[in-house]
Amino acid sequence: MLIAEDSTVSPALLKVLDGAVDLHVHSGPSPFPRKLNHVEASYDAARINLRAILIKSHHHNTVMDLLAMADQLKDAPTPAFGGVALNSEVGGINPSAVAVAIQMGGRAVWGPTVSAGQHIEAHRDGDGFPAAGGNLEEDEVTIFDDSGNVSEQTTRVTQLVAEADIMLTGGHLDAPQMAELFATAKRNGVRRMLVHHPDYIIDAAEGDLEAMLSHGAFVEHEMSMYHPDVPAPGFPISRLVDWIEKVGPERTVINSDLGQKVNPFPVDGYINVIQRLLDEGVPERDIRQMICHNTAFLLGLEETP
Repeated sequence: MLIAEDSTVSPALLKVLDGAVDLHVHSGPSPFPRKLNHVEASYDAARINLRAILIKSHHHNTVMDLLAMADQLKDAPTPAFGGVALNSEVGGINPSAVAVAIQMGGRAVWGPTVSAGQHIEAHRDGDGFPAAGGNLEEDEVTIFDDSGNVSEQTTRVTQLVAEADIMLTGGHLDAPQMAELFATAKRNGVRRMLVHHPDYIIDAAEGDLEAMLSHGAFVEHEMSMYHPDVPAPGFPISRLVDWIEKVGPERTVINSDLGQKVNPFPVDGYINVIQRLLDEGVPERDIRQMICHNTAFLLGLEETP
């Protein structure tokens, strides 16, 4: 169905990539321009035999998309899963939106992303991100109530996530707020937690990141930020190697964060970035821990990382 941009992959690299799980695919439909739809994303993933993909939207419950596309996906080669991000489009920190996503088969609840104050501030200079989908009338979303405490709605969301034993991420919340979210989640029994790009938008201080790790969270880095054909932020691969050494492969995950219209296909992110990690001397065993086992645990495909 999908013609690969680069179908020449060495057998050695294919062996490392085999069975990886991508927890950060931005296929469409979406208010933001996308390079491929969810069905095409499944076929793209099959190019390197991905075990599964997780479809993320900032704006809506992606489980509904996948159920609506069930006929098209029934013969698709790579299983696709969905979830819901708690932005203002679904009512913010909304237990009802979470309950609906879970009941429909959702595997992930993302904390506020485009509605997080940290995200809004990071893109205030008009770099195109907020306007990519037009004016969506978004409001800022926080996990705190008017008195500054973790809200009842936030607590209930973490309880629902724990009961379903699915993944909770901190979205684009600021680091102290994210640490509070994960502390609440841990108290309520959430086992699968993820921090997105701690050095981009989030800007997590070392103490905050240590707190998140102490609550059981994994730390995600995105191939989109290291791929040479993605202009921003354009991090050098040495930065990712440093992060892996700092946090350790046992608590690190690497996902594509690709599917945007102007960027490479998700699988081309794997082909490029994982080969460069191998060239930097990162052991195959560690890479597979980060892209296969940790990600499978977070998606609920395995009981332990």
